[in-house]
Amino acid sequence: MSAQILAAVILLPFLFVALYAGIHEFLRFRSEGRANYGLIFDEETGTSYVTGIAEEEDAFDPEDFDPNDYNDPEVAEETEESKT
Repeated sequence: MSAQILAAVILLPFLFVALYAGIHEFLRFRSEGRANYGLIFDEETGTSYVTGIAEEEDAFDPEDFDPNDYNDPEVAEETEESKT
């Protein structure tokens, strides 16, 4: 197998994924209009992710993030065990 065919076989799946995502976003844009994407923080799991944000909601600001506000379920279990 030549180097060019091998490179094409490796890169084609990534090209298809990028094309699919582009087409999907274009069709969403045509049907729903401009989207506002931003970073959302989930305090229960301590994770952040990119998602669509409604006009009235605020995006997550990393500078306002306080890691001490994170509700760690493992820490909560340890404190409950120490109480008993």
